[in-house]
Amino acid sequence: MTREILLVVHTGRRSNVRVAQEVARRFASAGVRLRVLKDEAPDLDPSCYARVVTADDRAAEGTELVFVLGGDGTLLRAAELARAAGVPVLGVNLGRVGFLAEADSDKLSEAINHVIERSYEVEERMTVDITASVDGRVLESTWALNEASVEKSSRERILDVVVEVDGRPVSAFGCDGVLVATPTGSTAYAFSAGGPVVWPDVQALLVVPSNAHALFARPLVVSPASVVALEVDPGGHPAVLCADGRRSVQLPAGARVEVVGGSTPLRLVRLREGPFTDRLVEKFSLPVQGWRGPSAG
Repeated sequence: MTREILLVVHTGRRSNVRVAQEVARRFASAGVRLRVLKDEAPDLDPSCYARVVTADDRAAEGTELVFVLGGDGTLLRAAELARAAGVPVLGVNLGRVGFLAEADSDKLSEAINHVIERSYEVEERMTVDITASVDGRVLESTWALNEASVEKSSRERILDVVVEVDGRPVSAFGCDGVLVATPTGSTAYAFSAGGPVVWPDVQALLVVPSNAHALFARPLVVSPASVVALEVDPGGHPAVLCADGRRSVQLPAGARVEVVGGSTPLRLVRLREGPFTDRLVEKFSLPVQGWRGPSAG
């Protein structure tokens, strides 16, 4: 049976297009067919692919995996296609930090070899399901890998919200926004907002206020089975709900957003063994001079 992979590329950079052509050549020589997205095909040489597909829920159906060339934004875009088809994602970072990527550009050849030889593992990452409503009427239902954020819709205004966990109010305050993140998302927007780093194999939800005007506005870590709700003050200003920085919907005053552990995880390809600690130190260039390690005795 012919093997097939969906290639997703950040084609906005010419250097990425050249990398994609090399990737296509390597896979083709190993008998692996590539399909590409309709919006990206015009930027790629036709010799790079065997099939062009629309970027919808069926784009990755029947593929072995989704191979991503770009940064975290490109991987999040690819994740929407992969999750719908239940196939794993392998990211090669051609951007900056690239926390979600499994390999950096200098390990591209190695990553291709792992795929050709099928020498890789797949792990599941927790997602969140999100429902926005007003007066019981659903405005939007979506999901996120990193976080759901409810933010003020106008820079000069304050967003007044009430945070609720498992049907009980926790705190009300004015803020720029509130994030509900997964452990995977703890190194993304939630980290920038002052949230804790949570190891990805921990099952939990993070609630992280952004620039809150309150004495009690610390990040919360709650059960993965919890229901976290954010209520926008009905007498206040409208807000914006954003999922992974990619999908957004306007929220009127009085809207309610509920976030729960996702029903469908995202599958990520892993090529190397090693603790998350090493990845954290590497990606953030953390100082570890002076570390001696556990005693040999």
